[in-house]
Amino acid sequence: MNVRDVAGHWVALHEALGLGAPIADEAAYAQVLAFIDQVFDQVAADPAHPLGGLVELLADRVREYEDRVHPWPDTSTPASVLASLMEEHGLKQSDLPEIGAQSVVSAVLAGKRALNLRQVKALAQRFSVPMEMLA
Repeated sequence: MNVRDVAGHWVALHEALGLGAPIADEAAYAQVLAFIDQVFDQVAADPAHPLGGLVELLADRVREYEDRVHPWPDTSTPASVLASLMEEHGLKQSDLPEIGAQSVVSAVLAGKRALNLRQVKALAQRFSVPMEMLA
């Protein structure tokens, strides 16, 4: 193995997936996620698969991008998580039929009322987050 051989493959990987630099935008992010999805089934079945290391490198890039562009709120109450999700998605209290009337949403956000299991499940599905974030 020599540098020239490795460099050629590295350049090809970088051009295809941007592996040599942080993910720059949503289009590159979507491309990397799609590639990981394609490869993951092969890699998951064989822990020693040579593409496993590539998936790990790409997963690190995805994690870095998400931390930078789509950070999770570092709040611990379901109400504050819900408020952050609403802000991120540009929603008003009246835009959450999963919870109920606007007055119910207001009580939840004020911490005066807890979300029930049905509401937590519906919100977790809507926002694609773990139920634990809202419970």
